[in-house]
Amino acid sequence: MLSPSQEFSLTPARASLEHQESGPLRARILDEYQKWKGTHYVWGGSTHHGVDCSALMQHLFSDAADLSLPRTTGEQINRGVQVAEYRLKAGDLIFFQTGPNRRHVGVYIGDHQFIHASTSQGVTVSTLANNYWHSHFITARRVTGTDA
Repeated sequence: MLSPSQEFSLTPARASLEHQESGPLRARILDEYQKWKGTHYVWGGSTHHGVDCSALMQHLFSDAADLSLPRTTGEQINRGVQVAEYRLKAGDLIFFQTGPNRRHVGVYIGDHQFIHASTSQGVTVSTLANNYWHSHFITARRVTGTDA
């Protein structure tokens, strides 16, 4: 317990995390997205010269929320708490099964849209209303405000 003379504080990024479609976390993620938009997809890449989906999530969450995520999709899918698709909020990680042994990750930004590193389009925004993404959706995880 803190004494009256001690203050408990979080970094500004962590203190103002909100799970709303229009909250500050969404705004910060969108700001970071502008820096990555159009970057080519490169499997295993983690720079502006080429990035894969899980590295993009690492960068977005590190820069927008001061939150450290593991490097791979397989590790990221085990972080945070599971969220039903109908309860998605901006900042939730969303996962897809894109092949027999292949998964993909993006970050939900509201209005059925998500940011991800697409193999064909690079870093972009896509919609869950698209039949491909909707049919390949497997789970979502809320990593902000948890032990992520």
